[in-house]
Amino acid sequence: MPAFGFGTMPVARNTAPEAEFIETVKTAIKTGYRNIDTAVVYCNEKEVGEAVKQSISEGLIKREELFISTKLWNTDRGYDLTLKAFDTSLESLGLDYLDLYLIHTPAVERWHTDWREINHSTWRAFEQLYKEGRIKAIGVSNFLPHHLRALMGMAEIIPMVNQIEVHPGFNSAETIDFCKKHNIVVEAWGPFGNGQVLTNEQLQAIATRHNKSVAQICLRWLIQKGIVPLPKSSHEERIIENTRIFDFELTPADMNIIDNIPACGGFCVNPDTASED
Repeated sequence: MPAFGFGTMPVARNTAPEAEFIETVKTAIKTGYRNIDTAVVYCNEKEVGEAVKQSISEGLIKREELFISTKLWNTDRGYDLTLKAFDTSLESLGLDYLDLYLIHTPAVERWHTDWREINHSTWRAFEQLYKEGRIKAIGVSNFLPHHLRALMGMAEIIPMVNQIEVHPGFNSAETIDFCKKHNIVVEAWGPFGNGQVLTNEQLQAIATRHNKSVAQICLRWLIQKGIVPLPKSSHEERIIENTRIFDFELTPADMNIIDNIPACGGFCVNPDTASED
């Protein structure tokens, strides 16, 4: 997996015309993004696939150089439904295989008394698709340690990735520590929170010292923590700016300050209490 990715949630079809969105994804690929993340619920798998197709046909990239991931939505949990949903996603993307497939959110006790069995039956389908070579890697999203423990206790293959919300003020330290202990790669969605993070005075001071933007500081913080960030933007200048984080390093003091920033915005999703819609 590339150590840096491009998220597509905020530039889905309901917020950008189809052609404009396709060009946004192509711009990311031209800029150097190789890890492209989408999901069924984003309603843009078809457009992501078209951007990939055009980029390949125009000679910008080869398929094997890209790392494409999507996610199974909640209504498709369970062994049989998962297999059908995967086929639908692959067809929408126009791909022969997927690089990474994720369970979007765990089934939880609040909504399902048999949540462990639901997650396991879904995961069995993931394991089957992985063994067949139709997926290069399988993982989960928004799983907390207790969800992971329950799944790992029944799974044949341990999840390879956990994509969770991580940003200053919401550092998900317990989940990250658990994942690192079990060699599960962490991807960070929402690395800028809901935008309020970018106005934090402590982050602005660090950005000024390094002559960087606050967004770049947030991304560099994640990189130095060994986390794969998935920044999202529809603006070309910001898409480019977000990649320019490998020419400087945050100091241990910087890292400590950011690690301990109090809540300063974001979605702060708790899968145990969130709606399943």
